[in-house]
Amino acid sequence: MNQTIGTPEQDREMQAALDELKNVPGPVMQAMQRAQSIYGYLPIEVQSRIASAFGIPLEEVYGIATFYTQFVLKPKGKYTVGVCLGTACYVKGAGDILERFKEALKLNPGETAKDMRFTLDATRCIGCCGLAPVITVNDEVYGSLKKEDVETILKKYYD
Repeated sequence: MNQTIGTPEQDREMQAALDELKNVPGPVMQAMQRAQSIYGYLPIEVQSRIASAFGIPLEEVYGIATFYTQFVLKPKGKYTVGVCLGTACYVKGAGDILERFKEALKLNPGETAKDMRFTLDATRCIGCCGLAPVITVNDEVYGSLKKEDVETILKKYYD
């Protein structure tokens, strides 16, 4: 087995996934998806392990990881706040809502808090234009928001 990347359990699970995919046609994308579900993101060490397992250049794995938005290269917080900046949301005040989240979380879009509780993202349209402006916190959608709603929403995510 290669170097330790995550916990021993994660590393064993990853090795099992790589072994399982050895004879599957086109295994790289599947391996990357499995790796992200195991580790929560795709650190360069995991990308290197995938490249090595399938005999391809690391650059190829990295190219896939940076092309598809489903892949995350940095660890995310327990809660990911996505502020939609699509046209309908932006026109209805999403910019102000994003600013309020930036102030409240002390984060810029794309950053994760040191305590790993929150990640703040500015997103494109999420398809809820009728509820604009909209945010998501993980898989939960909040619509028809005002900037004054930010603190109330955040309070729900403090244990």
